[in-house]
Amino acid sequence: MHSLTYSPRLARQAALLLTLSYLAGCTSPAPVASTTRCAQVSYPVYDPAEPVNRGVFVFNRAVDDYALAPVARGYRYLPDFFQKGVHNFASNFSEPKVFINDLLQGNPRRSVNTLGRFAVNTTVGIIGLIDVSDPLGIPRHTSDFGQTFGVWGIGNGPIVELPLLGTGNSRDSVGKVLNLLVSPLGNSDTVKTLNTVSLVGGTVDTRASLLPLTDSLQQLPDYYSALRNVVAEHRAAYVLEGKQGLTTPQANHCAKETEDDL
Repeated sequence: MHSLTYSPRLARQAALLLTLSYLAGCTSPAPVASTTRCAQVSYPVYDPAEPVNRGVFVFNRAVDDYALAPVARGYRYLPDFFQKGVHNFASNFSEPKVFINDLLQGNPRRSVNTLGRFAVNTTVGIIGLIDVSDPLGIPRHTSDFGQTFGVWGIGNGPIVELPLLGTGNSRDSVGKVLNLLVSPLGNSDTVKTLNTVSLVGGTVDTRASLLPLTDSLQQLPDYYSALRNVVAEHRAAYVLEGKQGLTTPQANHCAKETEDDL
């Protein structure tokens, strides 16, 4: 048996992982405030631990207000080609996890779509920096473990506001943790480095894309409930998208309509 010893290097890596986990949690696919024109969805919000969740939310919002959001605002001033490269690389690096969830959802059409995108963009697109799949008519969709659980029929469960992982129902919160633990490409030093680059770049890129929406939500009297409800509705539409097996995401269209309405 080997005794466990404290390692400052491992401690720093663990702290970085937790921080990035929150950032990734804050920047899950764009929430929507209204999907009635896109799909009829049910999104019951059950928040029995709301006082505790609000306390955690204060901490999470401070992290966002003083760390992530300012970086995201600065990122938007970078050249478009740089932002597009970051977006493409992060999206492509996440495709193996999308592929796994497509398979778990029993959707061969979506899994073939994902595998084709990853193969083409990784090779012809120079490790995903250039998205050559869209022009070829292979649209991108996303899927995660929370969506997979929903497709399997697992219920939402109560709302949980986790430190560094953001808001979501219990089902999606478990999905977030699994998403962090699963590494389809292995755990070599190269993969770990690319994963860190993808996680950081993708988090900032996604947060920047959500700034108009979150800025609007922050103008409402209760930002906590507004964000919680918007995320709940988005996730309901996201699960419906998975059940329908759509390769052209409808939730994104709904999000665009919502942003135009705000």
